[in-house]
Amino acid sequence: MARIAHIAIKVDEIDRVADFYEKAFGFAPKGKSRSPDRSRRRVNDGAVDLTFLKYDDEDSPMAQAAGQVPCIHHFAIEVDDLAKYVAKVREFGCEILSDPNTAPVKFRIPGGPIIEIVPEGRYQPKAGAKTID
Repeated sequence: MARIAHIAIKVDEIDRVADFYEKAFGFAPKGKSRSPDRSRRRVNDGAVDLTFLKYDDEDSPMAQAAGQVPCIHHFAIEVDDLAKYVAKVREFGCEILSDPNTAPVKFRIPGGPIIEIVPEGRYQPKAGAKTID
């Protein structure tokens, strides 16, 4: 069965937001990471990760896709067969926003938010993997 893996939220102040969830609610810190166009910091409530995104340039296509800061950017759903679910979202007329053959596959639900589908285990820590602290 598919499951929500994380909810990604665009923010102005990544450390301040993550510190709030850690200190106010006791969410566990899960590390920091970096992509070419954004920084990420994750916390976990015991079941679901919240991933905070800070884009280097708010004019980049993916920064603009969700709207102005702050907002929920997308949420990720882990699936057992990426190609099968890409076909299903196409059946429903979803707009594919990324390469449909490469995870994560981002798409927009008609009249709704951005979602990404990823293979099961994509966001599980790999043995020996290091995150940026």
